[in-house]
Amino acid sequence: MPEAVIVEAVRTPVGRRNGGLSDQHAADLSAVVLTALAERTGIDPAVVDDVVWGCVSQVGDQSSNIGRYAVLAAGWPETIPGTTVNRACGSSQQALDFAAQAVMSGQQDVVVAGGVEVMSRVPLGSPRATGMPYGPKVLARYHGFSFDQGVSAEKIAQKWGFSRTRLDEFATLSHERAAAAQDAGAFDAQIVPVGSVTADEGVRRGTTVERLAGLKPAFLDDGVIHAGNSSQISDGAAALLVTTPEKARELGLTPIVRYRAGAVVGADPVLMLSGPIPATERVLAKTDVRLSEVGVFEVNEAFAPVPLAWLAETGADPALLNPLGGAIALGHPLGASGAVLATRLVHHMREHGIRHGLQTMCEGGGTANATLLELTS
Repeated sequence: MPEAVIVEAVRTPVGRRNGGLSDQHAADLSAVVLTALAERTGIDPAVVDDVVWGCVSQVGDQSSNIGRYAVLAAGWPETIPGTTVNRACGSSQQALDFAAQAVMSGQQDVVVAGGVEVMSRVPLGSPRATGMPYGPKVLARYHGFSFDQGVSAEKIAQKWGFSRTRLDEFATLSHERAAAAQDAGAFDAQIVPVGSVTADEGVRRGTTVERLAGLKPAFLDDGVIHAGNSSQISDGAAALLVTTPEKARELGLTPIVRYRAGAVVGADPVLMLSGPIPATERVLAKTDVRLSEVGVFEVNEAFAPVPLAWLAETGADPALLNPLGGAIALGHPLGASGAVLATRLVHHMREHGIRHGLQTMCEGGGTANATLLELTS
C-alpha cells in the first residue's frame, strides 16, 4: 500500500470574533491558504487531484460546497474539484484522513486537505436556526437531551471531579503557553498573514485564575464552565498538501511527516466530548507506537474538562499536552480547527525533532477523530 506524507502545512492567523478576519468571505479566506500552499511548494495547482475541505456551519456564506468555491477563489484551474466535509469540530481533521486514504488507496496522487470557518459571519448554531436536526426518534432515545455541548462539558467535569479552580488553572496555562509560543516565533513559519492580521488574536496575556473567577457560569447556574475556560469563537483557515513519497520526489518536494494512522470513533452523545479517549486508544492500536513514544499531543481544548479527562484516562505526560497553548487561548474556528491543529503539530515536530505526534478532537454528537503522524527524518 502506498504511504501518505504531508509536504507542507499552512494556516491563517486565528481571528477573534468580529476581529481582523471578520470581513473575509469563507471562500476568500480559504483561497489565502490554498495560494500560499502552492507558492511555498512551487507546485502547479493543476497537479492537485482534489481539495477536501472541512466546514461545520454550511449555510449562508459557507453553503453550497465551500470547498469547490475555495478552489475557484484561489484562481486554480476549473478542472480541480473540491468537496466539503462535516464531522462537526473534527471536519478538517477528517478531511486530512480522507486525503490520506485517497492517496494510500492509489486512487489519487496529490490531495489538499484543510478547512475554514468564519464564525463572525456565520454564527455558531446557524444551521439550526430554521430547524431541529436531531429528529423525534433521536430525542426520544436520549430522553429529550438538548445535545448542548456546554452541558456535556459540565457532565465531564462532574464525572472526573474537576473543580472550577482546576479548570481555570488549565485555561490560564493555555494562555501562558500560547503567549510564550508567540514570543518565541513558534507560529511564524506556519502563518500566512491576512492583510494586517499577522498573529493569532485570541491570546489574553495576563490571564489569571483570579480574573477568571469573576466570570459567570455559561450553561448551569451552579456550573464550572464559563467563557474563560471554553474555546473561543473564531475565524480561520488552514491547508495541508498530502501526497506519496514517490510523487513528492517527482515534484521536488521533501516530506515533513508520514501519516501513520487515523481513527474515528463514536461515543456517548450525551457525555459527548469524551470521544478523544477511545479515539487515541484506537489509533495507537493500529500501529506499533506506544503512548510513551509520542512526543507531543494536540487535544482540542473545546472546553477545559476535555483535555483534562483525556489526560487522566491516558496517563500521558502533561508537559507534552498542547505545549503551544490550545483553543482556549488560540481559538476554535470549527471547520478549520483540525487542520489548524495538524499544522501546528507538523511544524512543532519538525522544529523540535519529535518523532511521533498525535492529535485528537472531540466532536458534536459524540464522535472523535485521532491522527498519528511520524517525522520523516
